[in-house]
Amino acid sequence: MNWYPWLNKIYRPIINAYQQGKGHHALLIHALDGNGADALCYAISRWLMCQSPDGLKSCGHCHSCRLMLAGTHPDHTVLSPEKGKTSISVDAVRKLIEKLSSHSQQGGAKVVWIPNTEALTDAAANALLKTLEEPAQSTFFILQCQRPETLLATLRSRCFYHYLAVPDSDSAWFWLHKNFPQVPYSDAVTALRLSQGAPVAAAKLLETTHWQQRQQFCHALSAALQQQDMLSLLPALNQEGMITRLYWLMGLLTDAMKYQQGAAEFCSNQDQLPLIAQLANIQAPSQLLAAFDKWQNCHHQLLTVTSLNQELILTNQLLDWEKSLVMTSK
Repeated sequence: MNWYPWLNKIYRPIINAYQQGKGHHALLIHALDGNGADALCYAISRWLMCQSPDGLKSCGHCHSCRLMLAGTHPDHTVLSPEKGKTSISVDAVRKLIEKLSSHSQQGGAKVVWIPNTEALTDAAANALLKTLEEPAQSTFFILQCQRPETLLATLRSRCFYHYLAVPDSDSAWFWLHKNFPQVPYSDAVTALRLSQGAPVAAAKLLETTHWQQRQQFCHALSAALQQQDMLSLLPALNQEGMITRLYWLMGLLTDAMKYQQGAAEFCSNQDQLPLIAQLANIQAPSQLLAAFDKWQNCHHQLLTVTSLNQELILTNQLLDWEKSLVMTSK
């Protein structure tokens, strides 16, 4: 698994605490998606499982390290939803507790990593509480989450909380430039801003397919605005990844409002300034704000309400936006 330089700031004090015998048996790692939290949790697990740690690093040579590298260590458990499911059931937690009650097969530590702690059902989280509070000797939990406020307070209270902050913008851009030297500066800045500063997520966005899809969407939006035919944007929205495309659209509307206030340098979509100017010049600030609110409501509905006719919702919203554009031009 790749290692990222901004992880050192949180990794070192965690391992130092374990070296001094002060490390907590349950860590709650709070991080944005795409900020390298998986690599951090794996590295901590590697160190805890290692039979001969080399300072802050796992040795990489002992039997436990070789098993971890192969992904077959019997005392390292990754608790995730079963295939085809989105939540971790209470039965899965009970099986885990039963497994943890026995001695470690390799005679060392036992580590449980939960990459998506939010996936625990309330019943599963409650079933885990006692074991989390009073684990067997040399048993460690690493809980990873993006929204700690959604977790049970009783679960959070049993863990030592760490927040993995995104690196500063200069460091993030330098890392992106090192890994994507061919990417223009404006594209790298845009990818970072669209990813809330998380470099790994920005790198994923910059991958050819994802970036081309976004550019094609922006081109379709520009053409629709020019022709005042917003319904022509429907094919670009009504497809796989629709929620992401709505996020792109709302970001462009937000940038257009910034542009109208003379704050173009703060726009997220730095590679799409001509499109942002087009949006800014076609409607007044109050109209852009109204359009943003309606798209935000549409986004929320499609994300949270089941059994909606996605195409019909998008069609109605596009026709409503087109009507407001036509009224503005008169």
